[in-house]
Amino acid sequence: MDMKKKKNAIIAFVLLLVLGYAFFKLFAGNYNKFVKMDVAIKAAWSQVENQLQRRYDLIPNLVETVKGYAKQEKEVLVEVTNARARVGGAGSVPDKITANNELSGALSRLLVVIEKYPELKSNQNFLRLQDELAGTENRIAVERMRYNETVKNYNAAIKTFPANIIAGIFNFKESPYFEAPKEAQRAPEVKF
Repeated sequence: MDMKKKKNAIIAFVLLLVLGYAFFKLFAGNYNKFVKMDVAIKAAWSQVENQLQRRYDLIPNLVETVKGYAKQEKEVLVEVTNARARVGGAGSVPDKITANNELSGALSRLLVVIEKYPELKSNQNFLRLQDELAGTENRIAVERMRYNETVKNYNAAIKTFPANIIAGIFNFKESPYFEAPKEAQRAPEVKF
């Protein structure tokens, strides 16, 4: 009887070790996965910010070029300048997303105004700036897509069982998507 108790105790001990090891692997594996995904989101956001900074730096040159031709369009130019200032003052990721969406809207209104000035559209400096801005907007779109894909994978991972328990314990929160502003859902009006 004593031998049978020893054997059962050893089996119980081995079973506890196996379960403990499995629990540890599940726990540590998910925690490490979340940390890596969080770092990937930050890296993807950095790439978005690089392109947003490029656009931010191009805007003063674009505004100055347009100013010479479109003096009566001061309201739109002020709107672009103010939106750019809000981008510079934004702190958190959601604030930066909102500010950049406002800037995108202001820039689209500026490009509509430009349609009124054929001589501006033929200015070589303006054409170069417009090409750089268009290229930057394309880069922003690509980086936004990569960022949103990374956020989607992370947000899905922290919501999936049993990983959601570990995410909750260590306070891994959902990351915001970089969504297009509501104004982007309708085409800008061009009036001559």
